[in-house]
Amino acid sequence: MIDLRSDTLTVPDEAMRAAMASAPVGDDVYAEDPSISALERRTADLLGHQAGLFCATGSLSNVLGVAMLVQPGQEVLCDVDAHIARAELGAHGALSGVTMRTWGSSRGVTDLATIETMLAPDAGPYLVSTAAVALENTHNFGGGTIQPLEHLQAVHRLCRDAGVRLHLDGARLWNAHVATGTPLADYGRLFDTVSVCFSKGLGAPVGSMLLSDAETIARARVLRKRMGGGWRQAGLLAAAADHALTHNLDRLADDHAAARTLAEAVAERAPEAVDLDLVQTNIVVLSTGRRPALDVALAAAEQGIVVSALGRHMIRAVTWRGVDRDRCRRAGEILAGLLSDPAG
Repeated sequence: MIDLRSDTLTVPDEAMRAAMASAPVGDDVYAEDPSISALERRTADLLGHQAGLFCATGSLSNVLGVAMLVQPGQEVLCDVDAHIARAELGAHGALSGVTMRTWGSSRGVTDLATIETMLAPDAGPYLVSTAAVALENTHNFGGGTIQPLEHLQAVHRLCRDAGVRLHLDGARLWNAHVATGTPLADYGRLFDTVSVCFSKGLGAPVGSMLLSDAETIARARVLRKRMGGGWRQAGLLAAAADHALTHNLDRLADDHAAARTLAEAVAERAPEAVDLDLVQTNIVVLSTGRRPALDVALAAAEQGIVVSALGRHMIRAVTWRGVDRDRCRRAGEILAGLLSDPAG
C-alpha cells in the first residue's frame, strides 16, 4: 500500500520518541511547562513575532488567530478554497460569530485588485465590515501552491493602508520556506497572526502554533482555555515538535522531489492530467477529466495507491517521509494508467 492521502500520516521515529521521553514537563494551564515555553519562544523567533501559543491542531490555531482579529458580526475575506472556509467545519462562524466572503483564484493565488475590490473595512450599519484578510501558504487545495513573497508584501501594504488585519494559515509554510529559501520571518512579519503546523511534513505526532504579539497571544490563551484547548504536561508533544524543527525541516526538499517524480510519471502517459509547472512543493493535484474523481480514487486503491478525491474531477496526492521517490514513481505510473484510459 502506498498511502498518499496526506503528510499528516507521518509518525515519530525513535529519535523523536526519545526526545519526548526525556522532555521536562509542567502544567501548561499554569504556563509552567518548560518544553512548551521553549518551543513557543523558538517558533516566535523563527517567524518574527513576539510570542507563540502551542495548540493541539491547526484548525484550533486558525480559529484563535482569526478570532483575535475579527469581532462577532465582522468578516474575514479569503480564497474560496481556503482551509479556513472549506475544511474547518464552519468553526469560525459556529464558535466565533465570524462571517466570510471568498474570492476565486488560480490555484490559491489571486490578484491584488480582486482583494482590493472586496475590502469593506467600514461598511456602515447595513453591511458587514471587513476586519481581516486570510491567506494560505502553501495553499492546500491549490496543490501546494507557494504564495509569491512579492504578492504577500503587496497584500500587506493594501491591508495596512485600509486598516484591515492579516492572518496567515501557514500550516505548510515550512514547505514554502524550503522550496524558495525565503526566511520564515520574511513571511511571518507580514501578518498580524500566523498559524504553523508541526504534524504534517515535519513529522511531529501533534501540534500547531499561533504566533503574534504578546498581548494578542495572551488573549488567545484565554480563548483557547474557554474552548477546552488548555492542556497540562503537553511538553512531551512540544519536545517532538522541537525535534522536528531541528532535524526534519531541510528534508522537506525530499518530499518536494518525490512529488515531482510522481507528477512526471503521470505526465508521461496522461499529460492532460497534470501541469508540471504547478507542482511546487509536496502536493500533486490531478485532473480526472470526465471520469468522477471518486471512481479513479477507488480504482487506484484496488491497485494499492491511496489518494484523496477532493472534487468531482480532482484527486490529490501528498508526499511525505514514509513514501520514497521510487514508490512515488510507481504510484505515478499506476495513476497515469488510470487517467490515460478514458473507459476506466
